[in-house]
Amino acid sequence: MDKQSNKAVRRSRRKTGIRKRITGMPDRPRLSIYKSLNHIYAQVIDDLKGTTVASASTMEKELKLTNTGNAGAAATVGVELAKRAKAAGVAKVVFDRNGFRYHGRVKALADAARKGGLEF
Repeated sequence: MDKQSNKAVRRSRRKTGIRKRITGMPDRPRLSIYKSLNHIYAQVIDDLKGTTVASASTMEKELKLTNTGNAGAAATVGVELAKRAKAAGVAKVVFDRNGFRYHGRVKALADAARKGGLEF
């Protein structure tokens, strides 16, 4: 097995283990993130209804980001997501790091969302 597919399998196993333990409820939805090489995406999900309450990503034009694959851009997305979630009436979330290490861009997004007013 080559290195890249091995990484994908390991992340998939971590993701499965995380999703066994956490579920987004109406009173405390799940904040799920996904990061690619160039972008980061985050959404607040109510798993019982199967709906997305709020979302933000580095691909959005209104954020006006020049560099999208760094921790600064992730922090901007975290603040914007917190603002949109608060507008939708969500104050508490459960954090789903989606199998990614809590480090770098993932940590920057989480810290910025906390500063923006989300509690998790």
